[in-house]
Amino acid sequence: MIKKKVPNCKLYKMLMECRKPAENAIYMQNRNPRNLEMMKIAQRPDGYLLDMPGRCFWNKLVLEKTTKGLTASVQHYTGRTVLESSTEEWSLSKHLYRPYDMAAYVNFGRIFARRCLEAGIIEVANYNEAPEGSKLGRFIKELENNGLKLSESPQYKKHYAAYTFRMDKPWMIQNE
Repeated sequence: MIKKKVPNCKLYKMLMECRKPAENAIYMQNRNPRNLEMMKIAQRPDGYLLDMPGRCFWNKLVLEKTTKGLTASVQHYTGRTVLESSTEEWSLSKHLYRPYDMAAYVNFGRIFARRCLEAGIIEVANYNEAPEGSKLGRFIKELENNGLKLSESPQYKKHYAAYTFRMDKPWMIQNE
């Protein structure tokens, strides 16, 4: 049997006592792996200067337009697809007259925004350019109208004493 050597000093004992939770304290453990991203304090990858769309995002909206319809997905910066939906899904296509007309894009925008909000995604980076009156433009407009923010908030960076501008901490509740 191997005994673990414990230092015999007062400082070590004081540190061990401080680690014990208080008897009447309430502790909560958040198991959401993207909690730091939601609080805006996680590291955001900056990417390289010459990257065309850039990689300065946590979640990005990816649209793929085909002859059969539209596929929209939310991609995490690690390359993993977080959420994906298409007008070709059976549950959607049975309610659409055509999966590639203007009404389908508008209704698909509403459905996709709702699915994002239900999954806990409230803001995504959008690098897709679409004219205002086009089908993709209406799809993107419906995403905004239904509560999905198409730009991500800036990352909270620690301020230094010499800085005059200090960002509001995202986890603090602001009284307006």
